[in-house]
Amino acid sequence: MSATSAAARRAEALGARLPPLLVAAKRVAATVASGVHGRRRVGQGDAFWEYRPLLPGESPRRADPRASAKAARFFVRETEWEAAQTALLWRDGSASMRWRSRSTLPLKAERAELLLLALASLLLRGGERVALLGGVPRPRAGRAALEGIAEQLASPRPEMGGGLPALGPLPRHARAVLIGDFLSPLDAVKACLATLAGAGVGGHVLQVLDPAEALLPYAGRVRFKGLEGEADHLIASVEGVRDAYAAALAAQQQGLAALCTAVGWSFGVHRTDHPPETALLGLHAALARP
Repeated sequence: MSATSAAARRAEALGARLPPLLVAAKRVAATVASGVHGRRRVGQGDAFWEYRPLLPGESPRRADPRASAKAARFFVRETEWEAAQTALLWRDGSASMRWRSRSTLPLKAERAELLLLALASLLLRGGERVALLGGVPRPRAGRAALEGIAEQLASPRPEMGGGLPALGPLPRHARAVLIGDFLSPLDAVKACLATLAGAGVGGHVLQVLDPAEALLPYAGRVRFKGLEGEADHLIASVEGVRDAYAAALAAQQQGLAALCTAVGWSFGVHRTDHPPETALLGLHAALARP
């Protein structure tokens, strides 16, 4: 069995465990439709949207008999537009993602790829079109597309400076999910999100962190090695900088959340010592939102 096939099967297995989570999380389950996502406006579909009065010039045949009989006037039953959604998925492939604080934890890159593949599996199973953001193949539907995505993830991909996606042509009205540690300068993240939003792409940013990055649990004299060409940094007493570090991380996360809100995106944080199912549920729900 190839590594990509094993990754795809593991992702599908994770996706298959999502329905019990939806039952437990009833509030989120109410927003999730299997296979199609309502567009929150009138159009072709099966879901009821609203009744409206028959307009001048419209054929009385359009009137809904039951609603019209109750109101003693003609009413038309409108349905909600439902269509397959195009999802563009990306995970940070930069060097900072290939790190973990202890051997019992997955690398940040491993967790990001698992979540991306599991989300792709869910979306493809529901009839959506999925592609990697910036990838050459156009968005595709069908379960066979998952193997192609896994193979692309196994190949080196270009990144913007600071671990951000290299953006090519973007389909309008798509939804995107960006998964990475997002420790880049906020100005760079802002430019990336502005480009996506300017092309009519909505979406969600998920910051994946190792628990040591979130908590800085070290003590005493520690040398921190740069992962992306930075010089090593020796700290004589980690306890003395922990509060400042926590404040800096909080400021980064607040900045990311504000940038997402400004362009109509959503933002979340996931730690690699937490179950992947919880993050997958949040990603799926984020894409289901209008």
